[in-house]
Amino acid sequence: MSAANPAQLTHYVAWGAFALAFVFGAVGNRTNFCTMGAVSDWVNMGSTSRMRMWLLAIAVAVLGANALQLAGLIDLSKSIYPGPNFTWLSYIVGGFLFGVGMTLGSGCGSKTLIRVGGGSLKSAIVFVFLGIAAYMTLRGLFGAFRVDVLEKAAVVLPTGQDLPSLLAHWTGIARRTWMIAMMVVVGGGLLVFVYASRDFRSSFDYTLGGVVTGLVVVGGWYVSGHIGHLMEDPNTLSEAFYGTNTGRMESFSFVSPMAYTLEYLMLWTDKSEIITYGIASAAGVIAGSAAYALASGTFHWEGFRDAEDTATHMIGGTLMGFGGITALGCTIGQGVTGFSTLALGSIMTFACIVAGAAATMKFQYWRLMRTA
Repeated sequence: MSAANPAQLTHYVAWGAFALAFVFGAVGNRTNFCTMGAVSDWVNMGSTSRMRMWLLAIAVAVLGANALQLAGLIDLSKSIYPGPNFTWLSYIVGGFLFGVGMTLGSGCGSKTLIRVGGGSLKSAIVFVFLGIAAYMTLRGLFGAFRVDVLEKAAVVLPTGQDLPSLLAHWTGIARRTWMIAMMVVVGGGLLVFVYASRDFRSSFDYTLGGVVTGLVVVGGWYVSGHIGHLMEDPNTLSEAFYGTNTGRMESFSFVSPMAYTLEYLMLWTDKSEIITYGIASAAGVIAGSAAYALASGTFHWEGFRDAEDTATHMIGGTLMGFGGITALGCTIGQGVTGFSTLALGSIMTFACIVAGAAATMKFQYWRLMRTA
Protein backbone atom coordinates (compact mmCIF):
# COMPACT_ATOMS: atom_id res chain seq x y z
CA MET A 1 0.00 0.00 0.00
CA SER A 2 3.02 2.29 -0.07
CA ALA A 3 1.92 3.84 -3.38
CA ALA A 4 -1.46 4.95 -2.01
CA ASN A 5 -1.94 8.47 -0.72
CA PRO A 6 -2.99 9.21 2.88
CA ALA A 7 -6.53 10.28 1.96
CA GLN A 8 -7.14 7.00 0.15
CA LEU A 9 -5.80 5.00 3.07
CA THR A 10 -8.11 6.81 5.47
CA HIS A 11 -11.11 5.87 3.32
CA TYR A 12 -9.95 2.27 3.07
CA VAL A 13 -9.59 2.05 6.84
CA ALA A 14 -13.01 3.60 7.53
CA TRP A 15 -14.84 1.40 5.02
CA GLY A 16 -12.96 -1.68 6.19
CA ALA A 17 -13.96 -0.96 9.78
CA PHE A 18 -17.59 -0.40 8.76
CA ALA A 19 -17.75 -3.68 6.83
CA LEU A 20 -16.23 -5.71 9.66
CA ALA A 21 -18.45 -4.01 12.24
CA PHE A 22 -21.54 -4.64 10.09
CA VAL A 23 -20.80 -8.37 10.18
CA PHE A 24 -20.19 -8.23 13.93
CA GLY A 25 -23.45 -6.34 14.52
CA ALA A 26 -25.52 -8.80 12.50
CA VAL A 27 -23.92 -11.91 14.00
CA GLY A 28 -23.94 -10.43 17.50
CA ASN A 29 -27.67 -9.81 17.21
CA ARG A 30 -28.38 -13.30 15.88
CA THR A 31 -26.25 -15.16 18.43
CA ASN A 32 -27.06 -12.87 21.37
CA PHE A 33 -23.35 -12.27 21.92
CA CYS A 34 -23.31 -10.31 25.17
CA THR A 35 -20.50 -10.17 27.68
CA MET A 36 -22.78 -8.88 30.43
CA GLY A 37 -25.14 -11.74 29.68
CA ALA A 38 -22.20 -14.13 29.79
CA VAL A 39 -21.37 -13.07 33.33
CA SER A 40 -25.06 -13.07 34.32
CA ASP A 41 -25.61 -16.61 33.03
CA TRP A 42 -22.57 -17.81 34.95
CA VAL A 43 -23.28 -15.99 38.23
CA ASN A 44 -27.06 -16.36 38.38
CA MET A 45 -27.70 -19.68 36.60
CA GLY A 46 -24.40 -21.53 36.60
CA SER A 47 -24.39 -21.66 32.78
CA THR A 48 -21.01 -21.00 31.17
CA SER A 49 -21.94 -21.29 27.49
CA ARG A 50 -22.02 -17.57 26.71
CA MET A 51 -18.88 -17.03 28.78
CA ARG A 52 -17.23 -19.72 26.67
CA MET A 53 -18.39 -17.84 23.57
CA TRP A 54 -16.52 -14.78 24.84
CA LEU A 55 -13.46 -16.92 25.62
CA LEU A 56 -13.66 -18.45 22.13
CA ALA A 57 -13.54 -14.93 20.66
CA ILE A 58 -10.42 -14.26 22.74
CA ALA A 59 -8.79 -17.50 21.59
CA VAL A 60 -9.45 -16.78 17.92
CA ALA A 61 -8.21 -13.19 18.31
CA VAL A 62 -5.02 -14.31 20.10
CA LEU A 63 -4.23 -16.91 17.46
CA GLY A 64 -5.11 -14.67 14.51
CA ALA A 65 -3.45 -11.47 15.69
CA ASN A 66 -0.21 -13.18 16.64
CA ALA A 67 -0.21 -15.13 13.38
CA LEU A 68 -0.41 -11.81 11.51
CA GLN A 69 2.50 -10.54 13.58
CA LEU A 70 4.61 -13.64 12.97
CA ALA A 71 3.91 -13.26 9.25
CA GLY A 72 5.26 -9.71 9.38
CA LEU A 73 1.97 -8.12 8.35
CA ILE A 74 1.39 -6.06 11.52
CA ASP A 75 3.28 -5.02 14.64
CA LEU A 76 1.08 -5.27 17.74
CA SER A 77 3.61 -3.30 19.79
CA LYS A 78 2.48 -0.21 17.88
CA SER A 79 -1.00 -0.32 19.41
CA ILE A 80 -1.96 1.31 22.71
CA TYR A 81 -2.07 -1.93 24.72
CA PRO A 82 1.46 -3.40 25.13
CA GLY A 83 3.35 -0.25 26.14
CA PRO A 84 5.77 -0.39 29.09
CA ASN A 85 3.73 2.04 31.23
CA PHE A 86 1.71 -0.37 33.39
CA THR A 87 -1.03 1.79 34.94
CA TRP A 88 -2.29 -0.91 37.28
CA LEU A 89 -4.71 1.24 39.30
CA SER A 90 -6.39 2.51 36.13
CA TYR A 91 -6.90 -1.06 34.93
CA ILE A 92 -8.38 -2.13 38.27
CA VAL A 93 -10.65 0.88 38.90
CA GLY A 94 -11.63 1.40 35.28
CA GLY A 95 -12.31 -2.26 34.64
CA PHE A 96 -14.32 -2.75 37.83
CA LEU A 97 -16.45 0.37 37.22
CA PHE A 98 -17.03 -0.65 33.62
CA GLY A 99 -18.29 -4.02 34.87
CA VAL A 100 -20.66 -2.25 37.27
CA GLY A 101 -21.81 0.09 34.52
CA MET A 102 -22.49 -2.57 31.93
CA THR A 103 -24.67 -4.42 34.43
CA LEU A 104 -26.69 -1.31 35.25
CA GLY A 105 -26.86 -0.33 31.58
CA SER A 106 -28.12 -3.74 30.36
CA GLY A 107 -25.03 -4.48 28.31
CA CYS A 108 -21.50 -3.40 27.45
CA GLY A 109 -20.54 -0.93 24.74
CA SER A 110 -20.88 -3.40 21.85
CA LYS A 111 -24.19 -4.74 23.18
CA THR A 112 -25.46 -1.16 23.53
CA LEU A 113 -24.82 -0.58 19.82
CA ILE A 114 -26.40 -3.93 18.90
CA ARG A 115 -29.48 -3.10 20.98
CA VAL A 116 -29.73 0.35 19.40
CA GLY A 117 -29.82 -1.34 16.00
CA GLY A 118 -32.59 -3.60 17.28
CA GLY A 119 -34.78 -0.65 18.30
CA SER A 120 -33.88 -0.09 21.96
CA LEU A 121 -34.43 3.51 22.97
CA LYS A 122 -33.02 2.59 26.38
CA SER A 123 -29.70 1.74 24.78
CA ALA A 124 -29.81 4.94 22.73
CA ILE A 125 -29.85 6.88 26.00
CA VAL A 126 -27.03 4.71 27.35
CA PHE A 127 -25.07 5.51 24.16
CA VAL A 128 -25.43 9.25 24.78
CA PHE A 129 -24.45 9.11 28.45
CA LEU A 130 -21.59 6.71 27.74
CA GLY A 131 -20.28 8.93 24.95
CA ILE A 132 -20.47 12.12 27.00
CA ALA A 133 -18.81 10.51 30.03
CA ALA A 134 -16.11 9.02 27.80
CA TYR A 135 -15.38 12.43 26.27
CA MET A 136 -15.27 14.02 29.72
CA THR A 137 -12.76 11.34 30.75
CA LEU A 138 -10.67 11.86 27.62
CA ARG A 139 -10.49 15.65 27.68
CA GLY A 140 -12.80 17.07 30.34
CA LEU A 141 -13.63 17.08 34.03
CA PHE A 142 -13.22 13.35 34.65
CA GLY A 143 -9.94 13.40 32.75
CA ALA A 144 -8.26 15.47 35.45
CA PHE A 145 -8.94 12.76 38.04
CA ARG A 146 -7.85 10.04 35.62
CA VAL A 147 -4.52 11.68 34.85
CA ASP A 148 -3.70 13.28 38.19
CA VAL A 149 -4.75 10.41 40.45
CA LEU A 150 -5.25 7.04 38.78
CA GLU A 151 -2.49 7.18 36.17
CA LYS A 152 0.04 8.32 38.77
CA ALA A 153 -0.08 4.78 40.15
CA ALA A 154 2.04 3.15 37.47
CA VAL A 155 5.03 0.89 37.03
CA VAL A 156 7.35 1.44 34.09
CA LEU A 157 8.41 -2.00 32.91
CA PRO A 158 11.80 -2.66 31.30
CA THR A 159 10.03 -3.82 28.14
CA GLY A 160 6.53 -3.94 26.72
CA GLN A 161 3.87 -5.36 29.04
CA ASP A 162 2.85 -8.10 26.60
CA LEU A 163 3.68 -11.56 27.92
CA PRO A 164 6.10 -12.55 25.10
CA SER A 165 8.21 -9.41 25.68
CA LEU A 166 8.23 -9.83 29.45
CA LEU A 167 9.13 -13.53 29.25
CA ALA A 168 11.84 -12.84 26.67
CA HIS A 169 13.34 -10.22 28.98
CA TRP A 170 13.25 -12.50 32.03
CA THR A 171 14.49 -15.67 30.33
CA GLY A 172 16.69 -14.50 27.48
CA ILE A 173 14.72 -16.67 25.05
CA ALA A 174 13.69 -14.94 21.81
CA ARG A 175 10.39 -13.06 21.87
CA ARG A 176 9.26 -14.82 18.70
CA THR A 177 9.63 -18.16 20.45
CA TRP A 178 7.53 -16.94 23.36
CA MET A 179 4.87 -15.64 20.95
CA ILE A 180 4.48 -19.10 19.47
CA ALA A 181 4.44 -20.65 22.95
CA MET A 182 1.76 -18.20 24.14
CA MET A 183 -0.35 -18.91 21.07
CA VAL A 184 -0.29 -22.58 21.97
CA VAL A 185 -0.74 -22.12 25.73
CA VAL A 186 -3.27 -19.26 25.77
CA GLY A 187 -5.04 -19.65 22.44
CA GLY A 188 -4.93 -23.41 22.33
CA GLY A 189 -5.72 -23.78 26.03
CA LEU A 190 -8.81 -21.58 25.71
CA LEU A 191 -10.02 -23.59 22.71
CA VAL A 192 -9.68 -26.84 24.65
CA PHE A 193 -11.54 -25.36 27.63
CA VAL A 194 -14.31 -23.89 25.49
CA TYR A 195 -15.06 -27.07 23.56
CA ALA A 196 -14.83 -29.30 26.62
CA SER A 197 -18.44 -28.30 27.34
CA ARG A 198 -21.12 -30.48 25.76
CA ASP A 199 -23.69 -27.71 26.18
CA PHE A 200 -21.46 -25.32 24.25
CA ARG A 201 -20.88 -27.82 21.45
CA SER A 202 -24.62 -28.43 21.14
CA SER A 203 -25.35 -24.98 19.69
CA PHE A 204 -23.81 -23.73 16.46
CA ASP A 205 -24.65 -20.13 17.40
CA TYR A 206 -22.15 -20.21 20.26
CA THR A 207 -19.35 -21.13 17.89
CA LEU A 208 -20.57 -18.66 15.27
CA GLY A 209 -20.64 -15.76 17.72
CA GLY A 210 -17.24 -16.51 19.22
CA VAL A 211 -15.41 -17.22 15.96
CA VAL A 212 -16.86 -14.23 14.08
CA THR A 213 -16.10 -11.84 16.94
CA GLY A 214 -12.52 -13.06 17.13
CA LEU A 215 -12.03 -12.89 13.36
CA VAL A 216 -13.51 -9.40 13.21
CA VAL A 217 -10.90 -8.24 15.72
CA VAL A 218 -8.15 -9.90 13.68
CA GLY A 219 -9.52 -8.24 10.55
CA GLY A 220 -9.48 -4.91 12.35
CA TRP A 221 -5.78 -5.28 13.14
CA TYR A 222 -5.09 -6.01 9.48
CA VAL A 223 -7.14 -3.06 8.21
CA SER A 224 -5.56 -0.42 10.45
CA GLY A 225 -2.16 -2.02 10.99
CA HIS A 226 -1.42 -3.10 7.43
CA ILE A 227 -3.76 -1.46 4.92
CA GLY A 228 -3.73 1.88 6.77
CA HIS A 229 -0.01 1.84 7.49
CA LEU A 230 2.82 3.67 5.71
CA MET A 231 6.43 3.33 6.76
CA GLU A 232 7.06 6.83 5.45
CA ASP A 233 4.38 9.50 5.35
CA PRO A 234 4.94 11.68 2.26
CA ASN A 235 4.48 14.83 4.36
CA THR A 236 6.33 14.01 7.58
CA LEU A 237 8.67 11.30 6.25
CA SER A 238 7.90 9.24 9.37
CA GLU A 239 5.85 6.13 10.02
CA ALA A 240 2.08 6.70 10.15
CA PHE A 241 -1.22 4.91 10.68
CA TYR A 242 -4.17 6.54 8.93
CA GLY A 243 -7.81 6.80 9.86
CA THR A 244 -7.46 6.17 13.59
CA ASN A 245 -8.10 8.55 16.47
CA THR A 246 -5.00 7.45 18.37
CA GLY A 247 -2.64 7.76 15.42
CA ARG A 248 -1.68 4.13 16.07
CA MET A 249 -3.02 0.85 14.76
CA GLU A 250 -6.40 -0.04 16.26
CA SER A 251 -8.94 -2.81 16.25
CA PHE A 252 -12.39 -2.91 17.78
CA SER A 253 -13.27 -1.01 20.95
CA PHE A 254 -16.55 0.76 21.62
CA VAL A 255 -16.10 3.40 24.33
CA SER A 256 -13.94 6.16 22.86
CA PRO A 257 -15.61 5.60 19.43
CA MET A 258 -18.94 6.61 20.97
CA ALA A 259 -17.33 9.82 22.26
CA TYR A 260 -15.79 10.57 18.87
CA THR A 261 -19.08 9.77 17.13
CA LEU A 262 -20.90 12.37 19.23
CA GLU A 263 -18.09 14.85 18.56
CA TYR A 264 -18.30 14.20 14.82
CA LEU A 265 -22.06 14.71 14.77
CA MET A 266 -21.82 17.94 16.77
CA LEU A 267 -19.01 19.32 14.58
CA TRP A 268 -20.43 18.04 11.30
CA THR A 269 -19.61 21.19 9.31
CA ASP A 270 -16.00 21.28 10.55
CA LYS A 271 -14.09 20.04 7.51
CA SER A 272 -11.15 18.97 9.69
CA GLU A 273 -13.34 16.25 11.21
CA ILE A 274 -13.11 12.87 9.46
CA ILE A 275 -14.82 9.51 9.83
CA THR A 276 -12.24 7.44 11.65
CA TYR A 277 -11.94 3.71 12.26
CA GLY A 278 -13.77 4.03 15.59
CA ILE A 279 -16.64 6.15 14.26
CA ALA A 280 -17.13 3.84 11.28
CA SER A 281 -17.07 0.77 13.53
CA ALA A 282 -19.78 2.17 15.83
CA ALA A 283 -21.99 2.96 12.84
CA GLY A 284 -21.30 -0.45 11.33
CA VAL A 285 -22.43 -2.37 14.42
CA ILE A 286 -25.71 -0.43 14.56
CA ALA A 287 -26.31 -0.92 10.83
CA GLY A 288 -25.50 -4.63 10.91
CA SER A 289 -27.71 -5.24 13.91
CA ALA A 290 -30.57 -3.25 12.38
CA ALA A 291 -30.25 -5.15 9.09
CA TYR A 292 -30.49 -8.49 10.87
CA ALA A 293 -33.36 -7.33 13.11
CA LEU A 294 -35.40 -6.07 10.14
CA ALA A 295 -34.65 -9.15 8.03
CA SER A 296 -35.56 -11.56 10.83
CA GLY A 297 -38.61 -9.65 12.02
CA THR A 298 -37.16 -9.12 15.51
CA PHE A 299 -36.89 -5.32 15.35
CA HIS A 300 -39.03 -3.70 18.02
CA TRP A 301 -39.07 -0.44 19.93
CA GLU A 302 -38.13 -0.68 23.58
CA GLY A 303 -38.50 2.05 26.21
CA PHE A 304 -37.87 2.50 29.91
CA ARG A 305 -40.07 0.82 32.49
CA ASP A 306 -40.11 3.71 34.98
CA ALA A 307 -38.00 6.53 36.43
CA GLU A 308 -35.76 4.15 38.40
CA ASP A 309 -35.05 2.13 35.26
CA THR A 310 -34.15 5.36 33.45
CA ALA A 311 -31.79 6.51 36.22
CA THR A 312 -30.14 3.09 36.43
CA HIS A 313 -29.31 3.08 32.72
CA MET A 314 -28.05 6.68 32.81
CA ILE A 315 -25.71 5.81 35.69
CA GLY A 316 -24.63 2.64 33.90
CA GLY A 317 -23.74 4.55 30.75
CA THR A 318 -21.77 7.13 32.73
CA LEU A 319 -19.79 4.46 34.59
CA MET A 320 -19.02 2.64 31.35
CA GLY A 321 -17.80 5.86 29.74
CA PHE A 322 -15.49 6.69 32.62
CA GLY A 323 -14.37 3.12 33.25
CA GLY A 324 -13.78 2.27 29.61
CA ILE A 325 -11.52 5.26 28.96
CA THR A 326 -9.69 4.83 32.27
CA ALA A 327 -9.00 1.14 31.62
CA LEU A 328 -8.17 1.75 27.91
CA GLY A 329 -11.06 -0.35 26.70
CA CYS A 330 -14.25 -2.31 27.25
CA THR A 331 -15.20 -5.98 27.12
CA ILE A 332 -14.25 -5.97 23.44
CA GLY A 333 -11.56 -3.26 23.50
CA GLN A 334 -9.58 -4.77 26.34
CA GLY A 335 -11.39 -8.10 26.75
CA VAL A 336 -10.75 -9.28 23.17
CA THR A 337 -8.73 -6.73 21.19
CA GLY A 338 -6.28 -5.90 23.96
CA PHE A 339 -6.17 -9.51 25.12
CA SER A 340 -5.12 -10.53 21.60
CA THR A 341 -1.85 -8.62 22.12
CA LEU A 342 -1.29 -10.68 25.30
CA ALA A 343 -0.86 -7.43 27.25
CA LEU A 344 -0.83 -7.89 31.02
CA GLY A 345 -3.02 -4.81 31.52
CA SER A 346 -5.66 -6.20 29.17
CA ILE A 347 -5.79 -9.49 31.04
CA MET A 348 -6.10 -7.62 34.34
CA THR A 349 -8.85 -5.39 32.96
CA PHE A 350 -10.77 -8.41 31.68
CA ALA A 351 -10.72 -9.95 35.16
CA CYS A 352 -11.77 -6.68 36.81
CA ILE A 353 -14.67 -6.18 34.40
CA VAL A 354 -15.97 -9.66 35.20
CA ALA A 355 -15.50 -9.00 38.94
CA GLY A 356 -17.35 -5.67 38.76
CA ALA A 357 -20.26 -7.18 36.85
CA ALA A 358 -20.48 -10.23 39.12
CA ALA A 359 -20.41 -8.10 42.29
CA THR A 360 -23.17 -5.84 40.95
CA MET A 361 -25.33 -8.82 40.03
CA LYS A 362 -24.88 -10.28 43.50
CA PHE A 363 -25.89 -6.94 45.02
CA GLN A 364 -28.94 -6.68 42.78
CA TYR A 365 -29.99 -10.21 43.76
CA TRP A 366 -29.54 -9.40 47.47
CA ARG A 367 -31.58 -6.24 47.07
CA LEU A 368 -34.33 -8.12 45.23
CA MET A 369 -34.50 -10.79 47.94
CA ARG A 370 -34.54 -8.17 50.67
CA THR A 371 -37.42 -6.37 48.98
CA ALA A 372 -39.32 -9.63 48.48
